[in-house]
Amino acid sequence: MTARTERILIIDPDEAARADLDRYLVSRGFYVHGYPSVAEARRLFEDRPPDVIFADLPPATISELTTCLKGEGSFLPLIAYSQATQANQVIEALRAGAVDFILKPLSEKSVVEDVLGRLFDRLRVHRLNQLYRQELEETNTNLREGISELRADQRAGRKVQMKMLPDHQVILNGLAIDHLIKPSLFLSGDFLDYFRISDDETLVYIADVSGHGASSAFVTVLLKNLTNRLQRNLRRGSSDDLLYPERILQRINSELLDTGLGKHVTVFVGIISAARRTLRYAVGAHFPMPVIAFEDGETRFLEGSGLPVGLFEEPEWDEYEMTLPGPFHLFLFSDGILEVLDAENLDKKEQQLLELVSGGRHTIASLNEALQLESTSELPDDIAIVSVTDIRLTDPDLQGVSVTDAGKPAGAR
Repeated sequence: MTARTERILIIDPDEAARADLDRYLVSRGFYVHGYPSVAEARRLFEDRPPDVIFADLPPATISELTTCLKGEGSFLPLIAYSQATQANQVIEALRAGAVDFILKPLSEKSVVEDVLGRLFDRLRVHRLNQLYRQELEETNTNLREGISELRADQRAGRKVQMKMLPDHQVILNGLAIDHLIKPSLFLSGDFLDYFRISDDETLVYIADVSGHGASSAFVTVLLKNLTNRLQRNLRRGSSDDLLYPERILQRINSELLDTGLGKHVTVFVGIISAARRTLRYAVGAHFPMPVIAFEDGETRFLEGSGLPVGLFEEPEWDEYEMTLPGPFHLFLFSDGILEVLDAENLDKKEQQLLELVSGGRHTIASLNEALQLESTSELPDDIAIVSVTDIRLTDPDLQGVSVTDAGKPAGAR
């Protein structure tokens, strides 16, 4: 005899038949409990429910019992074990909820084993499904909690990123500067900044970190922290790296390699001198190149190239310089801008970008409208734009005035 773990309940007012079935099932290794009525069998349910029920009960009682068992959410099969002289008696028991019917008196006891074998197969499948369902519900609960926590973290991260960005529509040293940044996800891998270095020079840069999400957003925090330190170093005279675009790229490169994040950045850094009317800049593989438009109608991409930042141990970058003979509009774009242009190839997309600027789209608002960025719910990539407009020579009130990021003349407290 093989030991079994299944528990079987017999409900039968016929004590002799109940005892006969009990002996057979015990001989097959089952744990068996027998009661003459449902009321007396209730005590077993309160202790530990059985796996199978044999019951000699009227159809109405079978229906009531099986309905109650289903309401408890478990699969507890009931086998009708009764005398029947007509087929409709069997059908009524099955309609009432019995899963099978065994006739009394039990002449062929092997029938019981066949029925139980089929039922225990179903019972194992049902319990496995219940286990999987429970595990799935627990996993889903944990997943929902994790997603909720992640969203809260992302919202907090986005607030931090937005606070790191410069103010909109500021005037620095006779330059009207504004920006737009639209993440494709909660957090952006694009970053930008602009600030006054001195009464003469203004720095502006745009960066595009490889990848998306939290790890790329972390690098934007590093960029902001680095430029803040470079400004402090310049003020206290410990380093003048901030005055040289190529040195800024070298500092970013060094700090990115130290993080070990495996991230690299494409960067454009420019320094505009109001007194000398020049733009000095360095390019860290940034694309597309900034677009500059002059009052005489000339609109073109800036020239220059350079290695990406954060990939090589000892890279070198060139510094470029161009003269700004008259009022100009300068636009810096991240490469996400190319994803929303509807031209069929890269050359035509670049031409479309030039046409937008040369066509008088000289503000963030006008570019935003032309590109329909507000109505685009899902962006394929982060988008960042910086616009720089020289207003010194076009606004008489700004002639000879250097305006700080606080909107006050330089030196004012």
